[in-house]
Amino acid sequence: MTSAQSRLADRRRTRLMVLRVLVLALLATLVGRLWYLQVRTGQTFRDAAAANDVRTVVTPAVRGDILDDQGRPLVDNRSALTLSVDRNTLLGGRDHGAATLARLASVLGTTPQAISDQIRTCAPNIPKPCWNGSPLQPIPVARNVSVQQALAVSEQHDLFPGVLAGPDTIRRFPAPYSLNAAHILGYLSPATEKELGAAAAKGEVMQRSDLVGRAGLEATYDSYLRGKPGVTQVAVDIVGHAQSTVADTAPVDGDHLVTSIDARIQAITEKELAAAVARARSQTSPTNGKPYVADSAAAVVLEARTGRVVAMASTPTYDPNVWTGGISQADYAALTGESAGTPLLSRAYQGQFAPGSTFKAVTTAAMLQDGFGTGTYDCSPSFSYGGQSFTNFEGEAFGPISLKRAIEVSCDTVFYRVAFDMWQRDGGMKPVAHPAEPIATMAHAFGLGARTGIDLPGEAAGDIQDRAEKQATWNKMHGIWCKRAKDGYPELAGPDPERAKYLQAIAKENCVDGNQYKPGDAVISAIGQGGDLVTPLQLARVYAAIANGGSLMQPQIGRALVSPDGKLVKDLAPIVTRKLPVSGSTLGFLKDALHGTAVEGTAAPAFAGWPQNVIPAYAKTGTAEVYGKQTTSCFVAFAGTETGPRYVVAMMVSQGGTGVGTSGPSVGNILKALFGVDMGKPDPNGTLPTALPAIRPDGLLPALPPATTLPTPPPPPAPGTGDSGGSGTSQQTAASPPSAKKPTT
Repeated sequence: MTSAQSRLADRRRTRLMVLRVLVLALLATLVGRLWYLQVRTGQTFRDAAAANDVRTVVTPAVRGDILDDQGRPLVDNRSALTLSVDRNTLLGGRDHGAATLARLASVLGTTPQAISDQIRTCAPNIPKPCWNGSPLQPIPVARNVSVQQALAVSEQHDLFPGVLAGPDTIRRFPAPYSLNAAHILGYLSPATEKELGAAAAKGEVMQRSDLVGRAGLEATYDSYLRGKPGVTQVAVDIVGHAQSTVADTAPVDGDHLVTSIDARIQAITEKELAAAVARARSQTSPTNGKPYVADSAAAVVLEARTGRVVAMASTPTYDPNVWTGGISQADYAALTGESAGTPLLSRAYQGQFAPGSTFKAVTTAAMLQDGFGTGTYDCSPSFSYGGQSFTNFEGEAFGPISLKRAIEVSCDTVFYRVAFDMWQRDGGMKPVAHPAEPIATMAHAFGLGARTGIDLPGEAAGDIQDRAEKQATWNKMHGIWCKRAKDGYPELAGPDPERAKYLQAIAKENCVDGNQYKPGDAVISAIGQGGDLVTPLQLARVYAAIANGGSLMQPQIGRALVSPDGKLVKDLAPIVTRKLPVSGSTLGFLKDALHGTAVEGTAAPAFAGWPQNVIPAYAKTGTAEVYGKQTTSCFVAFAGTETGPRYVVAMMVSQGGTGVGTSGPSVGNILKALFGVDMGKPDPNGTLPTALPAIRPDGLLPALPPATTLPTPPPPPAPGTGDSGGSGTSQQTAASPPSAKKPTT
């Protein structure tokens, strides 16, 4: 053998050796993989194979009702017709259901592709819409259809194989007394991917077609209202046909939510809020001669002792039925659009307003706790410092007056001077290490500048300006202010050059020293302006704490959760957030001054004809000035027995004029309804129930008189025959003494 032949033979042997190694490696890999699949993970695959023989069919539970304090449904369910598709029957046809889908799309006014997308099974690579439930159960493709549409399908089985028409339940808003309450109640929409994942992680059953609370009480109490769906385990054959039922769990209907909302008072509050807006728009601003815009407003009614919300209204609002059956993109854009006033936003607990002189109750509490007395103060027409002048509303002056009278006539300059003294004691422009800031500290103690904790989502916190807040704002806004100081506001230069010039001047000042808490900040904050912002709910809560003896309550709308058979599931007891850091004498002084305000002060015109000897009333007006806008109307009042006033009503109207002129009459009318004064039967304990409504074991609600229209009040008493008691003097005269002047800011 030659050397060439020897080398060729060696190469062949090498190739054969490599081939043997590759074959042995492949065999070893195959054996290892077979061992892993059959031995190591065999049980997992056996379990999965067994699971492929069982399908889960989910039956949704009936959602619980939302009831008012007497058991009237605010939200319940009504029967509706739904068209559903049996996927197996539909796709089992000769053309895989194409002709059926075309006919069904014609009946529903949609496209075959849109229906096909709804009934396809969800998978990681399948976009929405799709069906994530069991393919064994009918898939709803159209809810709340007309009778004609349902009959077109049900009477022609041969043309619509696999299409079923049947009853369903959808959310309904009965609107007793024609109330709205859209912002309180909320709405539903289908579950999101995130919610589906969270439910699966907790072992809960949820499908993409399930409706979940998105706002209001529907969102807060969703887990109680939704109930638990029924689950049926069905054994199927190899082609997916049902063979037998393995297990069956019936659905558990959702619990009813009993609220503290009274339908009659809610309707009256909404009516009076609309009246206040109309009243404002019928008046002319003295500063520019134009009618008040009254672009938004809100009112809140609280139980002073418990913090429960009796009524809460906001405008602009919307029809809650817009969400039933799904909402169009155009409707949603209208609800969130600024041109429509953003009606989806509740001004009652999400809107932030300057409180104006209603804030003086907080300032007074801070004064008395800080050592200031109740004696004589100078109510001059203005207060000046460092070239700046801060005036009384319309330049009024009362001379030397007591602190009580300063509250009654709402004298600004008294509070300006006190706030300036406090600012100086804290070190002025060179503050001490730990400034006391009595007014801001007291405001925080009253819960301002923080969320109240009401059982509604999306609450606004408001704002109380102090040194720390100014520094934090400066840290965040410094760059923006300096850029505006340089570039100005070109977007406003054309339509409003004066405003653009003013804002640029402010930006220049803030760029340099916007972090400093100046005397001007301190004095205007004392009368609820400048950087101070509150929600109407926060304002009502402040006065409820004064009325009830110093307990700051957490507002609540939910009163109790009751099962469908009438059993108490959960009692939502009142929650005390904290006790106010004020003495009993301070609270007593405040109540006395607020009573004087309602009898012979700035709030007196709102209480003409009010039976003060039977039901003492307490009030405070506010007219807050906001740069670039018309004044904000603020009015807050409470009434009841002297030992424990029962109800608080607060109303705020943006660009609405004065507190007493716009909001005052409406607040007075709401209080009249709460205490039966409007019906000629004044009751110092109020007219509302204190016990929960009784739901019968069969699930029926208590029988109540029809709640379709509001009762008509009796005619007012003739002049000179008021109902105030033995004086024989009409309330109109007694409520408007010569000394009562125009409301101050």
